[in-house]
Amino acid sequence: MRHQLKPLSAGVLFYAAAIATPALAQSSVTLYGIVDDSIVYQSSQTNLAKTNPGRSNVKTGSGIWAGSRFGLKGAEDLGGGNKAIFQLESGFDINSGQAQFTNAMFGRQAWVGLTNPAYGTLTLGRQYTSYYTLLSPYSPTNWLTGYFGAHPGDLDGLDTIYRANNSIVYTSPKMYGFTVSGSYSLAGVPDSVYQGSTWSAALQYQQGPIGGTVAFSRINNAANGGGIYSSSSTTINSTAATDGSGQPGVSAVTAGYQRAQAQQRFAVAGGYQFNSAWDISATYTNVQYIPGVNSQFTDEAVFNTVGSVLHWKATSAWDFAAGYSYTWASKANGINDAASYHQFNLSQYYSLSKRTGLYALEAFQRANGNTLAAPSGTATNRQTAANATIGDGFQSAPSASRSMFAAGVGIIHRF
Repeated sequence: MRHQLKPLSAGVLFYAAAIATPALAQSSVTLYGIVDDSIVYQSSQTNLAKTNPGRSNVKTGSGIWAGSRFGLKGAEDLGGGNKAIFQLESGFDINSGQAQFTNAMFGRQAWVGLTNPAYGTLTLGRQYTSYYTLLSPYSPTNWLTGYFGAHPGDLDGLDTIYRANNSIVYTSPKMYGFTVSGSYSLAGVPDSVYQGSTWSAALQYQQGPIGGTVAFSRINNAANGGGIYSSSSTTINSTAATDGSGQPGVSAVTAGYQRAQAQQRFAVAGGYQFNSAWDISATYTNVQYIPGVNSQFTDEAVFNTVGSVLHWKATSAWDFAAGYSYTWASKANGINDAASYHQFNLSQYYSLSKRTGLYALEAFQRANGNTLAAPSGTATNRQTAANATIGDGFQSAPSASRSMFAAGVGIIHRF
């Protein structure tokens, strides 16, 4: 009997020890990145103040197809379907080695949160708004790039230049094809939860070959009554800038409205996949720049944009896309001949492998009418002729005239 009890006791002890020891949580951390470089030609180049004569230019461009970056992302299984997640992402210019954002090592993304497939995802940190995230599947930038293919100046925020500090973002799980997301960014301005804040909400439907999103966002200036955007504003790309230069989205389209009290964006976007080779997307956006007493413009300025992109995957290696957008401004601030912009885009992409590709891009834009000039001194409502400014890659280097052509060729590698 004693001989039989020994192995039984050992087995029981081993089993008891096993169930008494907590299971080790599974976790993973991934290092990833994109290295992208190109050569770009533009037919005319000046600056926002139009103090330089227009000249053609050939230059290198970092991150044209997709922004050059490296990052870390990870997840830890907490049990019960719960996971702790994080992402840290830094952008850089491959041609100079400089960081994309001043005083922000992880300026592209820096957040931590919790996710559960039944309850959704909650994240905190510097991140994209719900407006951008749920609209992005139908953005023209997916195949035309933000640099060339964003709507003029990216005034409607469909590219990735609008990120918000101090953000709380919740995104629901997908239910019957629907996803809901909301975000709020706290500016931390004493005695105010309004000044400098950013908030957005979006509803997306995706089922089979069809999908669409409706979204709204509002960006509030931390300066009461409008004025220069400071580091206290949550939607800012440089915490070191005190002259407003850290504000994203300032271009020849919107330079005269950059000191707005608030910006509001409403967007409807959708897409349809005909088959494995053909798909189409379309967007409509309404953007409002709301003045304050220090904004140097007096009436609310409204920009409407409609656009569409047709994508053709010709072979397993080749992708082609063509797009068109039309932007028109409201008659306000003494402008009777309001600005408008026609933009045409083409793109070609060849996959050398799953990680490496070659691409070419072409774009033409024609601007008409008048807009407001960049603030100077104390004058208000200073009119100027609308200049062409393709996508968001030429924001600080628009055309000196109403027309602009640009083209680029490049290589991208993902790791």
